[in-house]
Amino acid sequence: MENRKKVAFYTLGCKLNFSETSTIARNFNDEGFDRVDFEDVADIYVINTCSVTENADKQFKQVVKKAMKLNDKAFVAAVGCYAQLKPEELASVDGVDLVLGATEKFKITDYINDLSKNDMGEVHSCEISEADFYVGSYSIGDRTRAFLKVQDGCDYKCTYCTIPLARGISRSDALENVLQNAKEISAQNIKEIVLTGVNIGDYGKGEFGNKKHEHTFLDLVQALDKVEGIERLRISSIEPNLLKNETIEFVSKSRTFVPHFHIPLQSGSNDILKLMKRRYLREVYTERVNKIREVMPHACIGVDVIVGFPGETDEHFLETYHFLNEMDISYLHVFTYSERDNTEAANMPGIVPANVRAKRSKMLRGLSVKKRRAFYESQLGANKTVLFESENKEGYIHGFTENYVKVKTPWNPELVNTLHEINLTTIDEDGSVRLEFVNKLAEA
Repeated sequence: MENRKKVAFYTLGCKLNFSETSTIARNFNDEGFDRVDFEDVADIYVINTCSVTENADKQFKQVVKKAMKLNDKAFVAAVGCYAQLKPEELASVDGVDLVLGATEKFKITDYINDLSKNDMGEVHSCEISEADFYVGSYSIGDRTRAFLKVQDGCDYKCTYCTIPLARGISRSDALENVLQNAKEISAQNIKEIVLTGVNIGDYGKGEFGNKKHEHTFLDLVQALDKVEGIERLRISSIEPNLLKNETIEFVSKSRTFVPHFHIPLQSGSNDILKLMKRRYLREVYTERVNKIREVMPHACIGVDVIVGFPGETDEHFLETYHFLNEMDISYLHVFTYSERDNTEAANMPGIVPANVRAKRSKMLRGLSVKKRRAFYESQLGANKTVLFESENKEGYIHGFTENYVKVKTPWNPELVNTLHEINLTTIDEDGSVRLEFVNKLAEA
């Protein structure tokens, strides 16, 4: 029997990248490759890159080094956002053999004819204007939940962001394709699906390369709610201006959508929001949070925020801090602004010193800990549903409630990928919540 080649994958960045890595992995499987863990010796290592933060760029070099340590004769391919933005830079990293841009990454097996090492990485990347078609993807097998891609690209022109340069125009999957993918995921006994994309609230735009709105995001969630076999659906990040009251109300009454929203704010100062060219002011954000609290008092609300944007004075930052402190939100994802080539913000005056950016980031991370603690305390004594994950972490199994409270109980492999009704009892030292079992809800 022919010796099958082994391929390993490493994903940097967002949930969308995870869903695309999973789809690329299935393509390799169809071509006769065996997938192995990245920590194992493989013939090919594929690294799905991210361009959002400076750190992701540095991480790429570390990951390549790790692959070369495992097998210095392995073929190394880079795909994803950073590969589209800076292909030559990636190609020059020692050990990299192939770099594929936005339109080429899903055809990676077509480019791998010969696994011998190259002196210099071979680049195949398109003009981003050519990325006008849609490739659906979803992740299974990596986690208890699946990431289902419904949209790609972005038409927004936020002054700090490279995503439109890396992923092209906003375009969506056809509704029937999304539903078919959801059914395929459900057939794999996966209990939770997380909807993902670059700007998922923009869903419906650009199906099959045109700009006509065939369906809205509300149509999408209403249709997915009817798919049999899915226990939970979770909306990942959605822009505040695109999260409509109708969607919030639908989620509050839905069969499967959980009361958890992640809504990027980026700044609590209208002056900074205007410099960022965001499509809303902070008053819109307040309205969204108030609406969610009105119909789902126990909902979890996560917030993205950027500190140290050019022109952000101490006053602007304190405006953000106080705005978030007073808002009934549950946790923060804090990003320290880093200059990205070919963005408007990179040339803006009022550069914030690195030590000031770090201090502001630390303050908001501290606020996030406080907010998460207060949210968890508000849930103590309540009966919730938990879906357990598959990892044994220091003798405990962890899971998340529908409203994203992290819980733990002593490790028991029989709990993996099962749903239970539980009572939230006490908050542990590590910030997760201990629980008491009430009722088993679904078989593994």
